[in-house]
Amino acid sequence: MKTLKLFTAVAFTAIIGFTSCQSEESSEVGTNPNANSSTSKTASNYERTAMNDGSNDDFLDGNACTELLFPLTATVNGQQITILSKLDFSAVLNIMGELNDDSDSVTFNFPITVKTSSYTEVVVNNQSDLDALKQECENAASQGQDAISCIDIDFPVTMLTYNVGLEQTGSVVLQSEQKLYAFMTGLQGGELFTVNYPINATLSNGTSVQINSDAEFQNSISECVQTEEEEEEAAASAEEVEAVVTNTKFKVESFITAGVNTATDYADWSIEFTNDLKLIAKNNVNATVSEIEGTYKVSSEMAVFLNVAFGSNNSVSALNNNWVVTTYSNTVVALQSKTDASVTLTFKKI
Repeated sequence: MKTLKLFTAVAFTAIIGFTSCQSEESSEVGTNPNANSSTSKTASNYERTAMNDGSNDDFLDGNACTELLFPLTATVNGQQITILSKLDFSAVLNIMGELNDDSDSVTFNFPITVKTSSYTEVVVNNQSDLDALKQECENAASQGQDAISCIDIDFPVTMLTYNVGLEQTGSVVLQSEQKLYAFMTGLQGGELFTVNYPINATLSNGTSVQINSDAEFQNSISECVQTEEEEEEAAASAEEVEAVVTNTKFKVESFITAGVNTATDYADWSIEFTNDLKLIAKNNVNATVSEIEGTYKVSSEMAVFLNVAFGSNNSVSALNNNWVVTTYSNTVVALQSKTDASVTLTFKKI
């Protein structure tokens, strides 16, 4: 889901981050009419990109603006679990993933400590305080002050500093996101800066890019945010698809491969999707034929996928594929092979 981080101008580390790296002179001393102020779009882009990322534990606290700090104890779907590190997240996800038609519940043993988007540690004493932090996060998002998390800057990065007369006053070498955040939030009204391009960055899809100007940085952000929004839409659709198929029996309405519809081969079969991610194929005509079990999984990237796995060498194994969901409704799910668009499968609710 979209990563949101609280936009707060806390600058208690700004002076330390700034003075520890600032030099009195720079090899590029001069004037720069394109220097940015603390209120510029470029300053906002870099500040928001540098915020602390609290999205990795959203399945626990539902708030990308806060990073849960360890150790902590929580009750997840009625099971108490102590989380000592991110390695324990898998145990939590396993509990949540046991059934896909239930409402997951998480209750923390307060107090807990969180780190906000501004790298400030906050002790949270109860659920009301945690809810208040979440509301702040939502407010920041609605005001366009949420984090830009789809691009990670490769450090170190050098900032050239200027006065209001556009004369260079020095340079600052920044080694981390936290240092960059402190630099940006620590800028005063009479201080200007430029980024010493080129810099390198990594997009959320793993692509590395070289950025040569403020305009290119803005373009990279716009492109990756658009991609992120499409991924969010796909994730929302995946939840809907999972809700449609769970605890439901289907028949093969159409199965086209090599230009031939072979749906009649499955006329006697029903396909049930259980709430624990299992598949059960049952022959409804011949009771002597054993049921065939398999598994399924709904996932998403830019599209929604339905993985069907019945094993090999059985009456329904031809249905195995990592299918792309092309359309769906409460009664019909239409699929297309991820590797061969000419192969399509349509399930219709019984």
